[in-house]
Amino acid sequence: MNSAYEPKIGAIRAGTIPNFLFLQYDLKAFVVSNLFVVPKHFMSQSIIERRRPLSERARRRGWVGSNILLGNLPTDARIPIVEDGYEVSKATVRDLWNRFLFLRKQSVYSRGWLADVLACVRQLDKEIFKLADVYTFERQLAELHPRNKHIRPKIRQQLQVLRDYGIVEFLGKGIYQIRKL
Repeated sequence: MNSAYEPKIGAIRAGTIPNFLFLQYDLKAFVVSNLFVVPKHFMSQSIIERRRPLSERARRRGWVGSNILLGNLPTDARIPIVEDGYEVSKATVRDLWNRFLFLRKQSVYSRGWLADVLACVRQLDKEIFKLADVYTFERQLAELHPRNKHIRPKIRQQLQVLRDYGIVEFLGKGIYQIRKL
């Protein structure tokens, strides 16, 4: 659960959305279990869910909040700082952060598409995948981007952008490989 919906969407569109830190801790041991950052360049409308307005009986009736749908983010968007109680090296955090800085140069619309296609690729849970595998997410991507009526060409375009920035490698004949950091 998070802040008001409309201001958050406005901040995403304006490019003023902040980076987000997410913390999980063990209350009994009083230690941080996990801490990760989601860089602002991964924040898009497709990961923000509008909540129902507060009821008429509520003190702030009509207020509309939002949820950040972390499950819709590609795993690459969650940069670990502390993982399973252990600090991640500064060099690793920096490398993971820098790998996707190119997204900041993209429009908000393009960033959303790139993140959504990358999330689909990550859901495949394969190092080597086929274009046809990504096409299985066509309906899901159409729901996230209802104004786009050309989903398959957009998927191909986004895979080309990910290829150009070294995230995936095109092996030929509709086959791709995720490049390791």
